[in-house]
Amino acid sequence: MAVQNTDIGQLFMVGFDGLEPDAAIGRLIRERRVGGVILFRRNVHTPGQVATLCRRLQEINAEVSDVPLLIGIDQEGGMVMRIEQGVTPMPAPMAFQAAGSSADCEALHRISGAEMRAIGINMLLAPVLDVNNNRSNPVIGVRAFGEDADTVIRYGGAAIGGLRQAGVLVTAKHFPGHGDTAVDSHHAMALVGHDRERLHAVELAPFRAAIAQGVDAIMTAHVAFPAFEKDAGVPATLSRAVLTGLLRDEMGYDGVVISDCLEMGAIADGIGVEEGAIGTLLAGADIVLISHSEARQHAAIDAVAGALASGRLPDERIGQVLARVRRLKQSAAVQGWRELPATPAGLMNADALALAADVQRRALKVEGRFRPLDPARPVALITFEVRDRTEVDEVANGRNKEARSSMLEGLTAGGLTVREHALSAQPTPADVDEAIAFAAGSEQIVVQTYNAMLVEGQQRLLAALPADRLWVVAGRLPYDLDLVPGAQGRLAAFGCRPPALAPVIGKLVG
Repeated sequence: MAVQNTDIGQLFMVGFDGLEPDAAIGRLIRERRVGGVILFRRNVHTPGQVATLCRRLQEINAEVSDVPLLIGIDQEGGMVMRIEQGVTPMPAPMAFQAAGSSADCEALHRISGAEMRAIGINMLLAPVLDVNNNRSNPVIGVRAFGEDADTVIRYGGAAIGGLRQAGVLVTAKHFPGHGDTAVDSHHAMALVGHDRERLHAVELAPFRAAIAQGVDAIMTAHVAFPAFEKDAGVPATLSRAVLTGLLRDEMGYDGVVISDCLEMGAIADGIGVEEGAIGTLLAGADIVLISHSEARQHAAIDAVAGALASGRLPDERIGQVLARVRRLKQSAAVQGWRELPATPAGLMNADALALAADVQRRALKVEGRFRPLDPARPVALITFEVRDRTEVDEVANGRNKEARSSMLEGLTAGGLTVREHALSAQPTPADVDEAIAFAAGSEQIVVQTYNAMLVEGQQRLLAALPADRLWVVAGRLPYDLDLVPGAQGRLAAFGCRPPALAPVIGKLVG
């Protein structure tokens, strides 16, 4: 059966900017018949608002199609929680292994999955199954469940199990593995140079386990793997050797493959979004993710239509893709959108909140010696905070005015006298000099870092402060604590959102 132009949109998941459907997403759904929508913080205010948004998107789609939309979101936990207010706070994935209970990991993912489904989201672009075996990784870090394959399999498997019990579609990412990289593929292409034996033993092992578990979808990595793809300039997202030869033929996966966003630098600044859309479908992907620009979304759909018309994309190949996507959409979470109540129910129940807080408390890592802050002495608090919105750290530009990633309020509530100096996580030399001057003469100095081991300015500040009056809180990567072995307290919470900081504050206050 020949593929129709109206079918091509089913191969795309797109994003838009707004708390309610705008003209751009309306055009993409009505005219281009896109098959899915991805939500970011720019689309989120409250659970009720998101529920209304999801229903309206499905209603617009129902005007032109009997096949419902996939509505996806990166609700990983920790810093990567697109919906933060009004739902159970999920610890960062790495916090679960620090807390030491895969059963709790499964339970909290079941709770989170059920909450997302109640809101109208039917596809989780999670969990991350990358093995964070490179401490200099700027993009994975605490988004991974651990630093070795066995830990990732244990906790990642628990997460998949919990989400599947909730009935949402589950996506394992970023295949074949983004953990052993020191480059953020949002900005440039990374390369993992290990041989096949090592990749099968480490990077691929969690994905094999996920396939055996029945994961619904697998997301690609914009990372080159010369062991599988001879051309080291071709990332996995565009590699037939990786997506078809390795994933489908060798590993036996027959589920949906979704590309990571093609607007990331590794694709957009290389082959380009339009050619990337054709290339990832030829390689073996089924859904093309383009998260931001309406112009690029339309251009990519046109490019795929042109490649289909010219025979570059064979009808048979696109027919296979459409069959996989339609099969995925038979899920009850996708088909049952009309039955969802207008006001989401069952969110943030007391038991769920207690479990999330308990996991976060048990995950608190205290390195070496520790003494609490003295309430009789004032505290100088220096906070490195995310200010430039990135694909991962969206909190800087959240539209809901979420609480800052700061301990100021909590330390003050604990009876301490605190003054704070906040600066960018990517400080200029002048910013660092200002912070050093702010701390000069202070009897107690608390620094909340953010990936300091990767940022020279943060390292310079830490080196300039007196260790006998210094407490350091690792606001994301726990490896920051290695920078200050002589500090009076070194604590890691695997994140810097308020739920992660709560047990840190309790420990510091004593």
